[in-house]
Amino acid sequence: MKALFNSRRHQYLARISILLIMVTLIAGIGGCLPAAEYTLSISDTLGGTVAYPGIGTFVYPEGGVVLLMAEPDAGYSFTHWSGHVSTVANVNAATTTISMYGHYFITANFVYGQLIRTWYDLDAIRNNLTGTYTLMNDLSSTTPGYEQLASPTANGAKGWQPIGNWSVTFNGTFDGQGHKIRDLFIDRPAQSNLGLFGSVSVGGVVRNVGVVNIDVTGLNDVGGLVGYNNGGSVSNSYSSGNVTGESDVGGLVGDNYGGQVLDSYSSASVAGGMHVGGLVGNSTGTVDMCHATGSVGGNYSVGGLVGDNWGNVTDSYSAGSVIGDEAVGGLVGHGGGTVDGSHSTGSVTGNDDVGGLVGCNNWTITTSYSTSSVGGNYSVGGLVGDNWGNVTDSYSSGNVTGISYVGGLMGDNWGTVTSSFWDTETSGQNASAGGTGKNTTEMKAITTFSGALWNIVAVTNPSLRNLSYIWNIVNNVTYPFLSWQPVS
Repeated sequence: MKALFNSRRHQYLARISILLIMVTLIAGIGGCLPAAEYTLSISDTLGGTVAYPGIGTFVYPEGGVVLLMAEPDAGYSFTHWSGHVSTVANVNAATTTISMYGHYFITANFVYGQLIRTWYDLDAIRNNLTGTYTLMNDLSSTTPGYEQLASPTANGAKGWQPIGNWSVTFNGTFDGQGHKIRDLFIDRPAQSNLGLFGSVSVGGVVRNVGVVNIDVTGLNDVGGLVGYNNGGSVSNSYSSGNVTGESDVGGLVGDNYGGQVLDSYSSASVAGGMHVGGLVGNSTGTVDMCHATGSVGGNYSVGGLVGDNWGNVTDSYSAGSVIGDEAVGGLVGHGGGTVDGSHSTGSVTGNDDVGGLVGCNNWTITTSYSTSSVGGNYSVGGLVGDNWGNVTDSYSSGNVTGISYVGGLMGDNWGTVTSSFWDTETSGQNASAGGTGKNTTEMKAITTFSGALWNIVAVTNPSLRNLSYIWNIVNNVTYPFLSWQPVS
């Protein structure tokens, strides 16, 4: 029966196509010259085929209107026609037509999973938290479903209901394809696990998406994109707007609990009580090749990039201003994990345990630096306010002011400091609880650092990086800079 049905369907489609071509031919019978002919070459991507007219090259008369019908395989969706599509009636429709006025090459494109084009589609993800989803276009306040689902008046003025929560998490795949989700509003100050996604667990993937002009308010585990990342992966994503909460509050991710945050950034302004970070509030996982530029404010464990770090922060930086009370750092507020190959440039202000890079360090800092200006009262340092761990091959050059236990590199030191330096002139500090003080001329000389066995090489220009070395320097011109970092 199925074979008979398919045969009849293709006979029917063939008759439609022939009829369309005949209409075109009849319309042009008035002349004596033969009609021009053009070729239509059709291909497809993985996940489907073109049922009519098929895959291959076909010849049609000029002006002919050809039926196109793409069919996805099980689990896949048709996305669009690409190539020479200027005369395709609807490039986003699986069944459409193309008018022949030239030689055309077109491709039917398919992706695995379901397509997201409206807020209604996005909201439907919660019905299958293990699925695969692809965002096909930007979503904003003018996209269907916004007023009902994500606006300041939606859901009793609470705004968007996050996808997934503590007990029922998202562990599917969401690919934004570089598109933006704009104007997301959440006002749920008594709830936790808040963001576009409330909770993402092991196996869950959120990637290639920007959440822009967001306004998110919650209690704990609050982020612009993901509230609680429990072993999942967030990559190549970003946020802007405002994020507010009490504990574990981040511009992109609230709590990165054993998960990964990779190649991502935030310019959002972030405010909270404890464990507050420009990108991630609390992290026991990996933060790699990330940055944050928004202002950050809180009380305890407040950092320009990560508020409380018990994992690994690598090849990352922060540039926003940071204000807090205790354990306040330009990059990390409180560090019980590793900071490697990273730096900070924004101003840092606090009361106790205030550092240009890390407020209070309990583990390891390597090959990192800070140019942040630092101001506080007790245990204030250009690189670290209060050090209980290991610091090696690092430096600071920002101005440092405080009342007690104030140092150019370290405010207070109970750990070890090796091959690390601070600028005695720019910092305004001749003493430090750890490290070696050098004047500005010495801080810009390669011999200072090569003599300390740093992995460093001189280059002629900051834009001409030598990636074979961790550190680069324009000798007698610049301070050392990390070879991976963007050219300012």
